[in-house]
Amino acid sequence: MNASEYLEGIQKQFKYYQSLGKKTIAQLPEEKLFWQYNDDSNSIAIIVKHLWGNMKSRWTNFLTEDGEKKWRQRDAEFVNDIKTKEELLIKWHDGWKCLFEALDSINDDNFDQPIYVRNIEHSITEAINRQLAHYSYHIGQIVFLGKMITGQQWQSLSIPKGKSSVYNEKRFANPKHKAHYTDKLMEDDTN
Repeated sequence: MNASEYLEGIQKQFKYYQSLGKKTIAQLPEEKLFWQYNDDSNSIAIIVKHLWGNMKSRWTNFLTEDGEKKWRQRDAEFVNDIKTKEELLIKWHDGWKCLFEALDSINDDNFDQPIYVRNIEHSITEAINRQLAHYSYHIGQIVFLGKMITGQQWQSLSIPKGKSSVYNEKRFANPKHKAHYTDKLMEDDTN
């Protein structure tokens, strides 16, 4: 796999996780975005704020600066001080925009340069995969909270319970082919 193929696939994976978070947020009334199970747990708003802070730090000047910026205030990311869904969505979009712009700056000429996070050297693939794992972890938390909050009204973001056979029938009705696993998932999102 060359750099271009890797970057194309990784962008699709990030977009998939972005869509899961976006669809969860869309299912919730504004006040539920700030709900916390207890004082030691995170609301969806706190998780979004943390993702935003991490994304801004890791992806700003991705190729030239350490991913842990001196201006980042990580502890403040866990303070539940976002007041509106609009403010939450501004941070959500700003973080993802920073990430995708950084990914767009990577090419065959700079793909082999080292990336540093807290002075630890990473290859570009290690740095990207680290963030993909981190974001999917937190998106999973957002989805789990969304399911807890909405209960019976939850609209499944994956294969609904009891529908695996139907889903697999559709998938195996097609001949073997090359595609990214998110292609069909994202296509299903637009229908």
